[in-house]
Amino acid sequence: MRSVTYSMGVSLDDYIVGPEGDFDWGDPSEDVFRLAVDEIRGVGVHLMGRRLYETMLYWETADQHPALAFSTLDFAALWKALPKVVFSTTLSAVQGNARLASGSLAEEIERLRAEPGEGDIAIGGATLAAEAAASDLIDEYRARVYPVLLGGGIPFFAQHERRVDLELVETRTFNSKVVYLRYRVAR
Repeated sequence: MRSVTYSMGVSLDDYIVGPEGDFDWGDPSEDVFRLAVDEIRGVGVHLMGRRLYETMLYWETADQHPALAFSTLDFAALWKALPKVVFSTTLSAVQGNARLASGSLAEEIERLRAEPGEGDIAIGGATLAAEAAASDLIDEYRARVYPVLLGGGIPFFAQHERRVDLELVETRTFNSKVVYLRYRVAR
């Protein structure tokens, strides 16, 4: 069965976006960016909310800028080809290899898990991930922890009143002092 993964850059105090909506503190170094490229290679479909979808629209045309680094162009090509499902109540259409979700998050994940296909089902964005976590749909959490304290913003982990036991699968420390933590939900 395909795994559902949640992967984001996060501050040490658990925020993916700062109090003013900023995320420039999470600009990845080349080695951290290569990790993101490798993660995307293992994804079969990406689920996201409207805000992340709109942020990631940049990658639909990034390959038209040949002066970009190879890893950036590689990510752009992978992202552009990747099927995406967008959850939004305000969008009426989406671009590229994306479609608007036709069902609830749980229904979409159930359908995607039942379909033949390769690669993980990735969830992007804290709001959508919080909904998936509350329904116990996430199989792996992958955090790229940046050495910064933001003091507020949108948290990586939504506060729920249930315990979730995790098993450490992988850890890496990068030259940029970013630490990658990959945990599998213990079931």
